[in-house]
Amino acid sequence: MDEPRKIKITDEKVALAKAEHYCTYQDRAQQEMRDKLYEWGLWPDAVENIIVRLIEDNFLNEKRFADAYTRGKFNQKGWGKIKIKQGLQLKRVPPVLIKKALLTIDLDDYIATLKNILEKKARTLTDSNAIKRRYKLQQYAYSRGYEPELAAEILKTNELQ
Repeated sequence: MDEPRKIKITDEKVALAKAEHYCTYQDRAQQEMRDKLYEWGLWPDAVENIIVRLIEDNFLNEKRFADAYTRGKFNQKGWGKIKIKQGLQLKRVPPVLIKKALLTIDLDDYIATLKNILEKKARTLTDSNAIKRRYKLQQYAYSRGYEPELAAEILKTNELQ
């Protein structure tokens, strides 16, 4: 089956209106918007002009995006700081904003979420060997983006094994 042809936009005003609409229903990173504009077939000068306009009109805001991304991935998906940081780096958010966004996560909530995730996972494990269970729980915490030291500390203090 043929792929649907992508519509190319050549008019900068039409692209700006479409970009504003695209940014309205969800916060976007600058690079994400830039990629979308290139996908629409715009030239580099037009892309940069539109990005500048979107920033001036507050449709694009990297700090707001980083905060929303961090909040969403932590609260909805239960991701750890390492995984959130990697996600923001993939979106090419500046390191300063990544650091500030990660500081918005409350430490007590962070630890409680990790404990909850580990407790749920522990209930699903069938291994009777305590060392294997601990290893699997640590690996699970790492895969969710939590710091190895924090996961080890929680596993040590709580009897999840």
